[in-house]
Amino acid sequence: MYLGSHVCHVCQARAARQLLERIQSHGIDARLEALKELAKLSADPTFATEFINMEGIGTLARLVESGTHFGEMLAFTLTAFLELMDHGIVSWDLLSLSFIKQIAGYVNQPMVDVSILQRSLAILESMVLNSHSLYHRVAQEITVGQLIGHLQNHVNPAMDFTQTPPGMLALDNMLYLAKLHQDTYIRIVLENSSREDKHECPFGRCAIELTRMLCEILQVGELPNEGCNDYHPMFFTHDRAWEEFFCVCIQLLNKTWKEMRATAEDFNKVMQVVREQITRALAMKPSSLDQLKSKLRGLNYSEILRLRQSERMSQDDFQSPPIIELRERIQPEILELIKQQRLNRLCEGSCFRKLGNRRRQEKFWFCRLSLNHKVLHYGDLDESPQGEVPFELLSDKIPVSDIKSVVTGKDCPHMKEKSALKQNKEVLELAFSVLYDPDETLNFVAPNKYEYCIWTDGLCALLGREMGSDLTRSDLDTLISMEMKLRLLDLENITIPEAPPPVPKEPSSYNFTYNYS
Repeated sequence: MYLGSHVCHVCQARAARQLLERIQSHGIDARLEALKELAKLSADPTFATEFINMEGIGTLARLVESGTHFGEMLAFTLTAFLELMDHGIVSWDLLSLSFIKQIAGYVNQPMVDVSILQRSLAILESMVLNSHSLYHRVAQEITVGQLIGHLQNHVNPAMDFTQTPPGMLALDNMLYLAKLHQDTYIRIVLENSSREDKHECPFGRCAIELTRMLCEILQVGELPNEGCNDYHPMFFTHDRAWEEFFCVCIQLLNKTWKEMRATAEDFNKVMQVVREQITRALAMKPSSLDQLKSKLRGLNYSEILRLRQSERMSQDDFQSPPIIELRERIQPEILELIKQQRLNRLCEGSCFRKLGNRRRQEKFWFCRLSLNHKVLHYGDLDESPQGEVPFELLSDKIPVSDIKSVVTGKDCPHMKEKSALKQNKEVLELAFSVLYDPDETLNFVAPNKYEYCIWTDGLCALLGREMGSDLTRSDLDTLISMEMKLRLLDLENITIPEAPPPVPKEPSSYNFTYNYS
């Protein structure tokens, strides 16, 4: 063991010596490669110790102070320096004032490279956290105003139209909508400006992605395909049919976004639904744009979900009696699996926001189920927790045996009491209450729909009731479909009989059996 450790130190010492020589070489390419390797190896404590013992930190500091390094070479130099200092072998107080000024200079530059800015800020942060004297030096070099400048989002909107498709075609569509359908454009903008930030539909991004999608559906920009028989007569009913088609579809996208109560994270899901709505409507061959609008009105989000379910269930494989029987046998196992997942999430616990008269002063409380599934522990918190909250911090508890029922939405006591909240549909959809003896309630408002489904399902499972949330139905459908496909994998291309084979008649006698005795 001692010999292996000694060999390791020798190897690391040799590597440190070679790298130190290479980063001081005259060849730029050789120096850059050495700095790349140094940045990677500096995270190793043994290598770091050897390199620092050879005055490597001082060498890197002088390279920074010289101001001769820039771009990629400077970024790797700063990375290696920060990694070496993070081991705590050398005190931060040993850094010179010229080094601090140089690092501060990178932060103060208006157009500095992002990688250099990030590493410079990290070095300054470490200085402030590890040395009281350096705190005052850094404060003299950098003001709060200079730091705030880096928080602004300097984005050039023209860059959004560089990728083709759709390129400038998306901008043309947006301009056409704003000029010739001004009322529609204003309505879409005003609708989104009045929504909560998380439910805002990003108009620019939607317009660009929608234009790209329409190009793919209609094969715009592709060479003529002689084998394609698609013909859409509605495009011959208007002088600006393409732009009008876009205007119809952008209104559809905004409508579907509202129906799905989507957030920024749901952007791709919304676009998939919109693609399906458009392709289904085009498949009906509407003869005019007005007919297209009529077809799209009938293909709202709930109708798309119904059609998906209907098509999935209408497949021959899923209608045969053996498959239906297999599904019925699998379903209890999957439901038990979902139940266990819900109960495990309740054991992890969740943080809930307290609703008061003054929404600005937010307070939080935490609730979790005991590991034996017999007690609900809950208590107030000063702030939203970042990790697991121990049972010791949760002073109140409710035995599960005392719980009488779980109510949701308008039936919740805290929704009846607060008349102002009755108008808030979102809060109403996320509210649920636990009613327990003697005539007490524990009121919840989930942070999102997912947590709402998890908790209402888990509480119903605790009470031995059916889990009826949308999430359970979705999970059940997905998991059963996956399990059935796995079980039927070996039967691919084999016809499954509709009925079991007939049982043969009993033999006239059983004298054919052999007696081993």
